[in-house]
Amino acid sequence: MMAAAALLLVVACQKDRELSTPTTADLATITALPQVATAPASNPSSAAKIALGRALFWDPVLSGGKDVSCASCHHPASGYADALDLSIGSNGQGLGTARHFRAPNDIAFNQRNSPTVLNAAFNGMAADGSCQPATAAMFWDLRAQSLETQSVMPVAALDEMRGHQYAEGVALDSVVARLRGIAAYGPLFGAAFAEATPISPANIGKAIACFERTLLATDAPFDQYMRGDKSALTAQQVQGLNDFVTSGCAKCHSGPMLSDYQLHILGVADNGKNPTSDAGANGSYAFRTPSLRNVALTAPYMHSGTLPNLQAVLAFYAPPPGAPATANPHVSLSQRDPLFPGRVTNPQNIIAFLQSLTAASYDRTVPAAVPSGLAVGGNIH
Repeated sequence: MMAAAALLLVVACQKDRELSTPTTADLATITALPQVATAPASNPSSAAKIALGRALFWDPVLSGGKDVSCASCHHPASGYADALDLSIGSNGQGLGTARHFRAPNDIAFNQRNSPTVLNAAFNGMAADGSCQPATAAMFWDLRAQSLETQSVMPVAALDEMRGHQYAEGVALDSVVARLRGIAAYGPLFGAAFAEATPISPANIGKAIACFERTLLATDAPFDQYMRGDKSALTAQQVQGLNDFVTSGCAKCHSGPMLSDYQLHILGVADNGKNPTSDAGANGSYAFRTPSLRNVALTAPYMHSGTLPNLQAVLAFYAPPPGAPATANPHVSLSQRDPLFPGRVTNPQNIIAFLQSLTAASYDRTVPAAVPSGLAVGGNIH
């Protein structure tokens, strides 16, 4: 890691007070995204797999009550997140901030905030742009690796998609049986997988993963800037990038995805909707560094969804004198990660920079129908 002094940008004292642009060395830990995503060798992409994955992503037939789809909590209208602090899966109704539980209800909120799946194809990407999609870090606590593994886990989770219709241990087999009973899915799976019995839990995961790898947003102003268009960022955004680095944010929010994909203990407040404290990975109160890609689209923030906007996030990292040692009484100051900034330089500039990470072009397509004939996306209207 370069010394902090080496990261400071020289501000030109010219008549127009023009800000100097960051140098290559200054930005070595933050770079543009690749424009294509790599698939694991065990699951090469194909048009047939993508088409099948799109259908499965939007089809509520994967949920126990046939009311929740992947898109219920990862919708293009909310940047492929859901705009809620804690997601509402099973027995939910509505979309985004209007989503609520139907009555009667005995399903809990999802334990954590729903991350966007935009650019999830790049999860785990190292600072040099290398990526191993077969072992990519997933979830706030890193309990799964690869999109193939992650994409089927909500199907078996009570509060996410399973509901009370069947037991956790038979959830995937129950969904497979459903799919085999729907005539339209046979040809779709057959075209995607040249196997004797193509409708299987593994192939559900592979198809959804192939579709999710098409949900790329790689044309943010920051990407354009890093690829050579120095007019893509405003002077404030350039200064905000400098302030982001000098405040220490880039120590964890690094690489093309602005995440080191490591676990850190920050002492984020618990969400009161959870009946018990969320102790994170291995009970340590550690959670994965989230990507900052398209972060302006995906409020509220942190694993507990307790910070409503970017101003609150930056204030969290620069607690005022006299504030509690950490925002979570279960985490002591001695437990908090030493990389915690403790100060933030020019937060409004940093917010301007973070807004430059929002891409304009990505797939917002909502299919007209799904093979099951159920409501597209589930009960989201």
